[in-house]
Amino acid sequence: MLKNPFIKLLFSSFLDLAPILAVVLIFQVLIIRQPLPDVASLIIGTLFVILGLTLFIQGLEQSLFPLGESMAYAFARKGSLFWLLAFAFCLGFGAAVAEPALIAVADKAANIASAGNIIEQTDIARDSYALGLRISVALSVGFAILVGVLRIIRGWPVYYPVFFAYGCIAIMTPFAPPEIIGIAYDSGGIATSTITVPLVTALGVGLATAIKGRNPMTDGFGLVVFASLTPMIFVMAYGMLI
Repeated sequence: MLKNPFIKLLFSSFLDLAPILAVVLIFQVLIIRQPLPDVASLIIGTLFVILGLTLFIQGLEQSLFPLGESMAYAFARKGSLFWLLAFAFCLGFGAAVAEPALIAVADKAANIASAGNIIEQTDIARDSYALGLRISVALSVGFAILVGVLRIIRGWPVYYPVFFAYGCIAIMTPFAPPEIIGIAYDSGGIATSTITVPLVTALGVGLATAIKGRNPMTDGFGLVVFASLTPMIFVMAYGMLI
């Protein structure tokens, strides 16, 4: 059975999840010393996770990675800086605004803000707050990818914009509303999740490969760190404004 490519991928996904499953089982049985609740549902759910992880990885390898790299090649050959930067911004914005984790966290933050009387306790206020968070994060990711692409083109060291971003975060934090700081800090990790990271990585590697004099290893990576830092700045600014 292991000679079948799909079965091999499923087994590989199982091995990736095995440490997590082992930790849960060990603590449940040996530390908490309670039986596993609804074993049949847990087994079925685990099988769904393994299947989903396998299909997700295959989707990345067959769709998102080739798409990002091919478009980077095409824009590099076209030689238009404006359209390349416009594409980078739109890619970052579109990927971030579609992140399932960002949608879920923005809705949760809106509900908590409403319950804490930070915003009005109406559906319109909650929807507006959640949408504002999503748009702020998406704009920040688009801006981050634009800067990252410009860095690859110009050959700037990766740590220049990183140090600048950390400086902005350190300066803004004391002045931002306390209710928004935690959300802002978490938004960086939320924004760089299942959709954004593969597309951004493929774009950076493809662009560094297509541009003469750039090394895909040293220049192609580093875009994701910008996308994880700028949401902190933009969300804190959003909190100050509202």
